[in-house]
Amino acid sequence: MSMTTLDRVETTFDTYKDRFQTIRMERQDGILEMHFHSDGGPLRWSLLAHNEFEAAFLEVGRDRGNEVVIMTGTGDEFCGPAIAPGQHPNRKIMTPESYDPIFWESKQILPHLLAIEAPVISAINGPAVRHAEIPLVADIVLASETAYFQDTAHFPGGMVPGDGMHIIMPLLMGLNRGRYFLLTGQKVTAAEAQAMGLVAEVLPPERLLERARELGRLLLQQPKLVRRYTRIALTEELRSRMHGLLAYGLALEGMARMKS
Repeated sequence: MSMTTLDRVETTFDTYKDRFQTIRMERQDGILEMHFHSDGGPLRWSLLAHNEFEAAFLEVGRDRGNEVVIMTGTGDEFCGPAIAPGQHPNRKIMTPESYDPIFWESKQILPHLLAIEAPVISAINGPAVRHAEIPLVADIVLASETAYFQDTAHFPGGMVPGDGMHIIMPLLMGLNRGRYFLLTGQKVTAAEAQAMGLVAEVLPPERLLERARELGRLLLQQPKLVRRYTRIALTEELRSRMHGLLAYGLALEGMARMKS
């Protein structure tokens, strides 16, 4: 059978929109909103969220009905909880067998997000203290005045920041500032993040999501292929940096978590 006669297998919104416990999805006029949450409140990062983010970004990227994607949190936080210094609950309790699913999912989360061929907007509604790299790799990053950024789960919590933070934060912040951020647990306010170039706009909390929707509608004014191919062009460097560096960082993180 020739390639021209094959039917494409399409992923549709109805096949995945209600599948995830930590992501509420709604779509209107091609603008997909992903609201991250735990039991209807702010997202508490967990193994469940870790698993679902990998699958959700894959499904969203496969659905060509998604013209623009907005990622946001729920309530007054984007993601948490913060981890006290040296107190990561999974520190030094992993075996190769127990780490393997985390290793596999972690190799996919950021690549799946970056493989979405629709422009992505982040509306960071409050503190992002766990996996702040996820909203920061969006094409347009908006933040509430109440937001701040911190990596509490890795080096300050007793773990190697090898799951993408070691790539994204030095790239976005600059090499020295990124390393300082990761090694010290520095808290970066929304205003400071805007001055560094991490955030494009800082807005009052009540204006944040509507501004994201305004920008989504603005992006929709361009032809579909212009939007999709611009997204591909603008994420190519980020995607290329994931090759090799991500799996290597995860291997180092995993070795430091093994039982002695």
